[in-house]
Amino acid sequence: MPKAVVFFDLDGTLLRDDKSLAKSTVAAIHQLRQNEVLPVVATGRNIFEIQYVLDQTGIDSIVSANGSYVQYEGRKLDAAVIPTPLIEAFNAFAAKQGDPVAWFNNQTFALSQETEATRRNFALLKLDAQVIPDWYQTHEVNFMFVFNTDKEALYSRQFAGQLDLVRNNPRGLDTMLAGVSKRTGILKLLAEAGLTGIPTYGFGDELNDEPMLKLVDHPVVMGNGNPKMKALAEYVTGDNMHDGIGQGLRHFQLI
Repeated sequence: MPKAVVFFDLDGTLLRDDKSLAKSTVAAIHQLRQNEVLPVVATGRNIFEIQYVLDQTGIDSIVSANGSYVQYEGRKLDAAVIPTPLIEAFNAFAAKQGDPVAWFNNQTFALSQETEATRRNFALLKLDAQVIPDWYQTHEVNFMFVFNTDKEALYSRQFAGQLDLVRNNPRGLDTMLAGVSKRTGILKLLAEAGLTGIPTYGFGDELNDEPMLKLVDHPVVMGNGNPKMKALAEYVTGDNMHDGIGQGLRHFQLI
């Protein structure tokens, strides 16, 4: 049984701006393990996108796709599956807006159409996006991403009670089954792995981290974080470019 569990967001938190891991961050994760503290990734990203992070840190427990896919020590615990009719309704609505949709599971993804926004987004993430309009019909979908800059209210009204949408990226909206979040994924992991009752910490920076930050015993927000998230923090650490992870872990005497 670990002495504590620490949940780490990735983009803007565990990762630097170029999506790389600082040597100090990798060393801090290894030190956590030596101190009998369990590190867990809690991200809006999908597992196939971040395998390099898991490989470099040795982390094998993850709450991915904002809680849509959860694994503990490399073993799948839970996956939310979005029904095909709901995906088709979402696709049709997005098409009316002229908004591309990407569909994801823990292993791969595809895109409804390519635009300048999709090219910029996936170049930044170093992902090869394939346009396969019927991909969702032959693959399980845990998570979607719809490209737009200002339509949170429009989509949320249209799919109220069916899908939850949150902006974690200026180019679009993370899209999950209603009720699915980092909070639900973390609760699933803690319960099924027998980790309830031990101290929990969460490091984050953006709006999709809010459910996690409100759940954990000790919420930590990066210096580069959203002001709304900083208001929830027990401690605001340094930014993601200047050893904010190590600073926060040292503050709580976890390393």
